[in-house]
Amino acid sequence: MYTRDLVTSVVGTVVKVALLAAVAFFIYRGATTCYDFGYRVFMEPAVSTEEDAIDVEVTVTASMGAKEIGELFESKGLIRDGKLFIAQYYLSEFRTQVKPGTFILRTDMTAEEMMEVMTVTEETQDTEE
Repeated sequence: MYTRDLVTSVVGTVVKVALLAAVAFFIYRGATTCYDFGYRVFMEPAVSTEEDAIDVEVTVTASMGAKEIGELFESKGLIRDGKLFIAQYYLSEFRTQVKPGTFILRTDMTAEEMMEVMTVTEETQDTEE
């Protein structure tokens, strides 16, 4: 009887330690994933350097939301991750100022710089010149 209780106790302890290790692992992975995503929201570099940059023409319509703009930019090679753009869009100071239109953006621009360009309409460009 003593051996059976000892084996049950050891197996129970091993299972508890394994579960605790698994929970700790998933918490660690979740925390690092969240940190990496949060870091990228504010510090994501441009897709290319200034020397390798290309101009890309995009048309943003009034019906497009952050998700559609992110998908468009990702498909055109302006950004790496459309889902990341959604967070960048909603945390940007320019989100309420983005206007529909056709814009020339560059692959060496960050998402925030692209949104800043999209706040300028043709009428405001004419008055600045």
